[in-house]
Amino acid sequence: MDFSFTDEQATLRQSVAGYLQKSYDVATRRELVASERPFSTEVWRTLRDLGLLALPFPEELGGYGGSVVDLVAVAEPFGEALLVEPYLPSVVLAGRALAATAEQPSARDWLTRLMTGEALGAFAHEEGPATADPTRVALQAERVGDRLRLSGDKRLVLGAAEADVLVVTARLTGEPGSPDGLALLLVEPGAGVRLTPVTTVDGRSAAHVSFDGVEVAADQLLADDAYAVVADVVGLAILVLAAEAVGAMGALLRQTSEYASVREQFGVPIGTFQAVAHRLADMKIAHTQARATLLYTTALAEAGRAAAYDLSVLKAQVGRLGRRVGEAAIQTHGGVGMTDELAVGHYVKRLLAIDAMLGDSEHHLRRVGAGA
Repeated sequence: MDFSFTDEQATLRQSVAGYLQKSYDVATRRELVASERPFSTEVWRTLRDLGLLALPFPEELGGYGGSVVDLVAVAEPFGEALLVEPYLPSVVLAGRALAATAEQPSARDWLTRLMTGEALGAFAHEEGPATADPTRVALQAERVGDRLRLSGDKRLVLGAAEADVLVVTARLTGEPGSPDGLALLLVEPGAGVRLTPVTTVDGRSAAHVSFDGVEVAADQLLADDAYAVVADVVGLAILVLAAEAVGAMGALLRQTSEYASVREQFGVPIGTFQAVAHRLADMKIAHTQARATLLYTTALAEAGRAAAYDLSVLKAQVGRLGRRVGEAAIQTHGGVGMTDELAVGHYVKRLLAIDAMLGDSEHHLRRVGAGA
């Protein structure tokens, strides 16, 4: 099993990292998050021009045929830069679901618009802490003549406030806990959907989405046996989130090491103190462990061998180790590490947000203990 990036992947990774280092510094991001704009349209256009919006989709659908390794290769620099643009909700989540159901004309049309940057999508799936597991979906899709009536709520849907289309998981039959009866539907936000915009702890745009008897045409049903598709979408998103977390952890390690080498106490750099040196070593070990788990799980996914158990191990590891790295970074920086003036606090917030998405570390540890 090969754990290294190819020359093409390394070049793509370097191009993305170089652009973000030059154009996406902490001050720029801080201004963007504090503004009323949820993300930079200029940066989004650049990501499109770099081919990243079409990267993970098959060539026959108009994409570039990129692999899961390609996504992980670019997601790590995204984490280092704390990118707020809606790549995860629009491309990884909604786009993956649309690509998997592209035999439906409406899915293919929306996917094309997402790849060209003409439209944005969001994946309305989670309904509470436990619904990272697709079987826990409870939102009802009731057949009413030639239409489908949706009743229920989706919580903290990333990118929903700006999305042109929602890909919604719903239950046609059965009860929560069963993999049978799951469906994927296309819903345009203007069709009676109630959105309550919120901002996540790390400054990203999201919304609570309520469907109170919202009706959609039957041809907006993308799949009526969608468990495998939803599990695949969630699994890919976990890999991308883990890569972002590893990128954020690497940036925290680098910035904390640099700070410890210049911050002096009693006339010497604090990095020479044994306690601080041990803390930095622990951060290095945690980052290395998280990245090794990421690369191993990515290789499994590329080979088609990544099971739910492997993804839960990765998500649990990244969540626990990310928190450990973030706490150590704040402790080393002292009180200033808690302010918005330094990037440290922003990275820690991002790591906490990633841990909470698609099941936190405790949720996935329980799944590992149960054999996933």
